[in-house]
Amino acid sequence: MRIPIDTFRLDNGLFVTLSEDRTAPIVAVNLWYHVGSANERLGRTGFAHLFEHMLFQGSEHVGSNEHFELIQRAGGTLNGSTWLERTNYYETVPSNQLSLALWLEADRMGSLLPAMTQEKLDTQRDVVKNERRWSIDNQPYGTWLERLSALTFPESHPFHHSLIGSMEDLSAASLDDIKQFFETYYTPDNAVLSIAGDFDSADARRLVEKYFGEIPRGRGKPSLTGMDVPPIFGQPLRLVVGDDVALPRLYLAFRSPIFGSDGYYAASVAGAILGMRRGSRLHRSLVRERQVAADASAFTFDLAKASDLLVVDVIARPETTPERLEEEVNREVDRLIQDGVREEEVERAVALIDTEIVTALQSASERADRLSMFATYFGEPELLNEQPAKYQDVTVEAVNEFAGSRLGPENRVTLLFVPRMETADSGVTTPPSIAA
Repeated sequence: MRIPIDTFRLDNGLFVTLSEDRTAPIVAVNLWYHVGSANERLGRTGFAHLFEHMLFQGSEHVGSNEHFELIQRAGGTLNGSTWLERTNYYETVPSNQLSLALWLEADRMGSLLPAMTQEKLDTQRDVVKNERRWSIDNQPYGTWLERLSALTFPESHPFHHSLIGSMEDLSAASLDDIKQFFETYYTPDNAVLSIAGDFDSADARRLVEKYFGEIPRGRGKPSLTGMDVPPIFGQPLRLVVGDDVALPRLYLAFRSPIFGSDGYYAASVAGAILGMRRGSRLHRSLVRERQVAADASAFTFDLAKASDLLVVDVIARPETTPERLEEEVNREVDRLIQDGVREEEVERAVALIDTEIVTALQSASERADRLSMFATYFGEPELLNEQPAKYQDVTVEAVNEFAGSRLGPENRVTLLFVPRMETADSGVTTPPSIAA
């Protein structure tokens, strides 16, 4: 399946991708800013995620929360999200509301700061703090992402710190900090706008030029420093976390080739063989046959800088001890290294991934999001059409080479959550019995 893709760039640097699909009368607008938690400095973490909230607090021409009201009143949906390397905002609306969605995105890109107030900052700072309490600090396993990031990247690395930020840093954020962050990163030359679905390309281009064309480009952004890391950790790392959880849960993380590289596709297929859907090795062995796990999966973070991570995530059944869970999961990973994968396993994994890609491209919102992703990370949205072929080219030998070089104990980080009564945080140690 290949989708049509047109691109153009405005004089102010905004990169635009268009993909028409007239099968349903809806259109998706997706705006990626190339800024994420990695762009934050120490002592001021959590800004990118805070802006996910601030950009819905109104602009010079739109009242607080009116962005939500206008889109929902028009029959659309919208939201935003933040990740280590990017922040995105998106709307899916009836096709006759494309102009509204584009105007709203352009308006907050061009005129957010005049409407920024201390009261809005204080309000959203409290909202984010409550979100942190609700979704991380007081959520079972809620700290897994920031603990894993801290374990897998050195303290000085841009990926090391918490995505949502610390309470202390959120409290310390000033209005001047916020303004400086917005002026540095939320500019047209640091953004990709994608439009997918039922629209006319000429009309869409005219609207983009009309609404975004007068927004001035930024003054440039500081480059990320200290991104390079070795391809493997060099030794096993392990952290046991006593938490308010009912069941042990194990995360294994491995450094893997960055998203989009040749080695990434073999890593992605290896992850699918291990933990994609119910036919995967981990699910079949640990959930169905041995019944030591309630659920099992594996996935890549899809990081385009420094190093990607392949992560295995397994939740124990009530009768399974943490020690047995860890032993069983490591056994399955070691078995993949020692025995290798079979041709039919690679074919199944590639078929599943291919199905996932095709299904995603049938959704206007997913299509727009993926166009923005490839345009933001690589400057080439056309790479979206190349993905199935890249997966088809993955061989048994490539997967086995990846497994042998990247899944061994010397490249294995263990993050094990256990019910609090069993142990307190044990700190980072070299594991006494992790290797098979």
